[in-house]
Amino acid sequence: MPSISAFIIAMIPLYIMAIIGFTARKLRVFSEHANQVITQLMLYITLPALILFSLQTTFSIDLLIEFIWLVIMSIFVLSVSVFIGAILRKRAALPAEQKSVFESLIIFGNQGFIGFAVIYILMAEQGIIYLTVFNICYYILIWTYGIYLFTKHNQVVNWRVLFFNPGILATLVGVCMLFLPFSWPDIILTTFEDVGKMTIPLSMILIGSLLADIQMRDIIQYGKNVYIWIASMLKLIILPLSLLVFIFLPVPRSLIIVAMLTAAMPSATTTSVYAQKYGADASFASFGVMLTTILCIITIPIVYNFLQWVQSYIN
Repeated sequence: MPSISAFIIAMIPLYIMAIIGFTARKLRVFSEHANQVITQLMLYITLPALILFSLQTTFSIDLLIEFIWLVIMSIFVLSVSVFIGAILRKRAALPAEQKSVFESLIIFGNQGFIGFAVIYILMAEQGIIYLTVFNICYYILIWTYGIYLFTKHNQVVNWRVLFFNPGILATLVGVCMLFLPFSWPDIILTTFEDVGKMTIPLSMILIGSLLADIQMRDIIQYGKNVYIWIASMLKLIILPLSLLVFIFLPVPRSLIIVAMLTAAMPSATTTSVYAQKYGADASFASFGVMLTTILCIITIPIVYNFLQWVQSYIN
């Protein structure tokens, strides 16, 4: 794995891409509908292509064992997040329309966008394979429990939407291809690669553009809210560190790095979407997402550096 200095240097282009998106939105190069268009482009085209390309690998028993460890770690950190989030939600002195947002900010991370960008600069296609498997449980949770949080138990889960979302479909197809005696034709695989790699710059440009839409009045109002800072520290630092228990188990170090850094991603923009759609406090949600997104510039290298220090100490 790269040193901490090499890791930070590798992340600088990602920050620059975010600045480009921020500037483009502020200068109105992007219209008010641009964020929705970029999101749809990523969710339905570039991200599935990246998953399909990355999963074009040779199946082995070692790979199966790695997949099992990734699923175990994913279930573990999501379970801890849901448990802590539910407890804090009940105890939080917040209006009803902010409580669901508060819990969602703690549980759900932007691991489908920023996560792919960060892991890709560390491990390229191999890292995308790991992250794709690690995200399976996350996708199921955010489309079920994520909606459940905002609908006060009255919404019936739309299982068709859950299992037919492009990320899940691409993952299922890619995993099936691992077991088949043939692979994609080279021309198709090259297309998947070229289209899929657009996900990384698009994701960071989108983040920058989303940040540009935050109003100054919201920054002043919500910046004083202690619960947003609590959610940020839990999401970015404390919950990812819970995965350190796996260092004492026979888990490959590369898998632990993927799991911890993915768990350390900022809060998901989906929280803002759900808040807007289901009548919660969308401004409160947007500020929480913005704050964690800005703070992750500092916290992701800190988590990576701390993990390297722990591993060197144990070794």
